[in-house]
Parts: sequence; C-alpha cells; structure tokens
Amino acid sequence: MSNAPGLPVTAGVVAAVGALTAATIWGQAHEGTGLLILDVTVGVAACALLPALLRWPVPGALALAALAAVSPAATPAATMATLYVAQRRPFAVAAAVGGAGVATHAIRGLWRPVQSLPYIWWLVIVVAVQSALVGWGQLSQARHALLESLRERARRAEAEQARRVAEARAAERARIAREMHDVLAHRLSLLATYAGALEYRPDAPPERLARAAGVVRAGVHQALDELREVISVLRDDELTAAGRPQPGLADLDGLVAESRDAGTPVEVVARISRPEDLPGGVGRTVYRVVQEGLTNARKHAPGQPVRVLLDGQPGSQVLMELTNPLGRASPLAGSGTGLIGLTERVRLAGGDLDHAVSADGEFRLRARLPWPA
Repeated sequence: MSNAPGLPVTAGVVAAVGALTAATIWGQAHEGTGLLILDVTVGVAACALLPALLRWPVPGALALAALAAVSPAATPAATMATLYVAQRRPFAVAAAVGGAGVATHAIRGLWRPVQSLPYIWWLVIVVAVQSALVGWGQLSQARHALLESLRERARRAEAEQARRVAEARAAERARIAREMHDVLAHRLSLLATYAGALEYRPDAPPERLARAAGVVRAGVHQALDELREVISVLRDDELTAAGRPQPGLADLDGLVAESRDAGTPVEVVARISRPEDLPGGVGRTVYRVVQEGLTNARKHAPGQPVRVLLDGQPGSQVLMELTNPLGRASPLAGSGTGLIGLTERVRLAGGDLDHAVSADGEFRLRARLPWPA
C-alpha cells in the first residue's frame, strides 16, 4: 500500500518527537548512568523491533508502546508504529493501538516526569499526538481506498468499452453477412440456374443460348449494383447511395417475376389490407423473407412450384408462408446459415419465424411480424 502523501507529515512528526525525546534524555542524564544505559538499550531494542512492523503490525506496535513506558528512547519508534497501524488497519484496531500508546506514555510520565512540564499538560500532548496519528492514518487509508476504487472503476470502464466495441464489431459483421446473403444469394442462384442451362443444353438454339448468356451478363451487373447498394445501406439504413429506397412490399412483383423467368412456378396469394400503410421496416423484412424462401426453393427443389401467402392488417400482424414440394437436391445446396440470419432478422423486427417439412414431403416457411395500428 502506497502512502507517499503522508511521508512528509510522518517524517515531521517523528522528527519532532525524536527531538523532544533527545531533549528529555539529555535533561535527565544527570539522574544517573543507569538510566542513560537503560535509554540506550531501549532505543536499540526499539530500532530492532521496527522490521517486525512489516509482518506483525499490531503486535509490533504494542511491543514498542510497552518499551515507550520504560524509556523515552522508544517514543519515536512507537509513534511511527501507531501511524503505520492506523494506515493499514480498521479504525477500531488503530484506536486500540493509540489508546495503548496513551496509557504507556501516561505511565512513563508518572515514573519519569518531564521537567518544567506539568503532568496534566503531558497527558494533553500525548492524547493529542496519538489522536492525530490515528486520524491521519485513517485519512490516508481512506484516500488510498478511494484512489484504488477510482482505478478499478477506470479499469472496468475500459474493459466495458472494449467489450462494447467487440460486440459492436461482431454485430456489424453479422449484419453485413446477413445483408450480403439476402441480396447476393438470390441473384447468384438465378445466375447459377441460367449457367446450368447453358451447361446441360449446349445444343439449344443459338437465340436461346444468347438470351441465357445475356441474362447471366445482366445478372452479374445487377449483383454488383446490389452489392454497392448493400454497402451504402449499411451506412444509411434508409437510403442507398443513389437515393433509392430499399426493397419493400412493392418490389415483390419483380422478385416473383425473376423466379418465374428462372423456371420456378410461383403462385402468390396476397390478402394484405391497405398495403400502402405497411411500415417501411416491416415491408423490407417481408421482402427478405420471400426472397430467402424463393432462393431456398430454387436451391433445394429446382423446378418445383412455390406458393406464397401474404396476409395481414393494421393493428394485427403480417403472415408470410411459403410452401413447396421437396424435389431432387440441387448442387447449390447451402449450409442453412441463410435461414439462421433470416430468423435473427425477423426476431429483431419483433416477430417469429419457423420452418419444417410436413408429413407429405412439403417444405413450409412461415413468419409473422407485428403491424402496429
């Protein structure tokens, strides 16, 4: 424990007490050689006991206080011991050690009174010095505890800030990955479908091959444009860099048309009341759910019909349900992280999402989102 601020005061107190002790011994030297030898012996013993304070503060302080009852030569060491204990022990222990110092010095004042100083004033000085030592030691201890508490609070604040930064980075990476998947997985699955047609039907008429190659080329450009939009959207949740809004409920027709052009029959049943009143955030989530459902159907059940049901009204909820028969597994089968990210997106919007395979071999993706009135 550091007590640097108390060192000047401690040194001053010990020096003053030492000077008073030296004057007392010098003034009593005429009383006899025996007392002088006793004072020197007690002084040496007190100095030898000082290292014991480091390991046993309270017993060492009490032993020095006892020596101070015999000779004033032990007073400087006993004074230092009282302050040392007060800086490191609770108030009750420090007060007990200070009381022991008062008692031993009171005994010595009776046995070896100071010349030209009444006993009552001796007691007043002793009590004042011991009280000051205990008070200063407790103040130093409280100050050290306060500084340590502030340091610990600063360390916790730094650790908390580091944790928040790490969580923010992880959340942002997850958000980027989710947006990338939502946008690119759909587009790239369309490109893979057309590329597969080129691979498996090289004998197709030239005009059909040219049309498929044109779709692939256009799809690559669209994928790049959408990738730029995703990065812009991550910087601004509402608008893309070109000032266009993110896909929403009104863009579902184009999404369905793309899937139909890629060979996936899609039936849409829309029962949404007042779609124009649907909040933008809910509309974006609806779009992403349908997009992910169509992408999964194209991957895992290519060529199979997909039925899309949309239902909801203000003040209630929006229901999205996509069903399709399971077909031959596509070579584009993914790892399922798209549904995991989609589930998280729906939960963040306050809804829930589930998916399952029915007994008749039909895959069903169902999501619900709240629609505030």
